[in-house]
Amino acid sequence: MNAASSTKRGLGRGLNALFEDEETPAFAAPAVAATPEEPGVPRKTISVAMLRPGKFQPRQQFDDATLKELAESITAHGILQPLLVRPLKGQDGQYEIICGERRWRAAQKAQLHNVPVVIREMDDEQAMQMALIENLQREDLNPLDEAEGYQRLMEEFAHTQDKLALAVGKSRSHVSNMIRLLSLPGSVRSMIRSGKLSAGHGRALITAKNPEALAHDVIARGLSVRDTERLAQNSEAKPGVARKTKPPKDVDTLGLEREMLHRLGMKVTIDLKNDGKSGALKIDFKDFDQLDKLIQKLS
Repeated sequence: MNAASSTKRGLGRGLNALFEDEETPAFAAPAVAATPEEPGVPRKTISVAMLRPGKFQPRQQFDDATLKELAESITAHGILQPLLVRPLKGQDGQYEIICGERRWRAAQKAQLHNVPVVIREMDDEQAMQMALIENLQREDLNPLDEAEGYQRLMEEFAHTQDKLALAVGKSRSHVSNMIRLLSLPGSVRSMIRSGKLSAGHGRALITAKNPEALAHDVIARGLSVRDTERLAQNSEAKPGVARKTKPPKDVDTLGLEREMLHRLGMKVTIDLKNDGKSGALKIDFKDFDQLDKLIQKLS
């Protein structure tokens, strides 16, 4: 579980690296980006017709109302932050947008002919990674778009969840929980994409036997995430049989159990008491060799 401050630092290093005068490893640049006045930064103004949407854009939907608001702001104040682009191979004078497609779309609504850009050479992996990070920094990226972006990075560039988490400045448990949303039925994913359900609701429904029916029930009754977790757990009981179980664990506790399983290689169970502050930690080992390794790690 990472703190918000460390998340911001991780993401900041990714984008700021693009504005450095010299080539530096991704995600290792200083916290302060180069200013427009610094020499050596390849910035210029080009026609909107020379730009093409990025093939790695994780955002699948662009809200017309917010685009209109952005266009009005651009009309009044101009584009304050240049777009990040890379040259299109085999197409002289044409560029692919890596970061800033919303600004490009809004600029056209504002009837601007030219936009400021930063031109950078980068491979597909860097382009996709930066497109995802830029959208994560905006904090309004749809959870399904975020999950699909993570999944695509893993499939196309052989990222592990650990490597991916480090690259985008998120915890491994966060990345894992987001990707798990993709296991939900298509109808439930559509409810999350449209905003009818939150990512927290979706995670609570992942292990339910009838997630689609429960999702409709959650929306109709306006249930909270915690209520949804209880509903999903209770749905597994046989009709007419009262369940005597502890309240379901919240998604953060489950995520921490998975994180410790990954790090220790042993099943970890966390049981909180009713006060929610104390509890017990159980670690299962299969033999004494595994127990010895655990003791070595702890010491």
